[in-house]
Amino acid sequence: MREERFEILYDPEVREHLRRIDRKHHGLIRQMIEDRLSCEPQVETRNRKPLTRPSLWEDVWELRFGPGNRFRVFYQTDPNSGSVRVVAIGEKRGDRLLIGGEEFEL
Repeated sequence: MREERFEILYDPEVREHLRRIDRKHHGLIRQMIEDRLSCEPQVETRNRKPLTRPSLWEDVWELRFGPGNRFRVFYQTDPNSGSVRVVAIGEKRGDRLLIGGEEFEL
């Protein structure tokens, strides 16, 4: 049986979010998004979970990865269309989450 693959789409703002993250990490970020979100994006794991607190987006999931789990990818899924929409990419620095250079509170 073949695994269903999800198409990964990016909100336009994500490009600006990436500009604020050191370029040397872009390859890792791209690879982790492709590896972890193209199959079973709605399966909860240790580093992938739905957000339970109110945020800017509804029905958003968070993927954590990288050295010290410093990177965060926030995404929504649509199983009917088979797509994942990345809405934000951020970097955790200490107790601060930066998205597009701005501090963001979940």
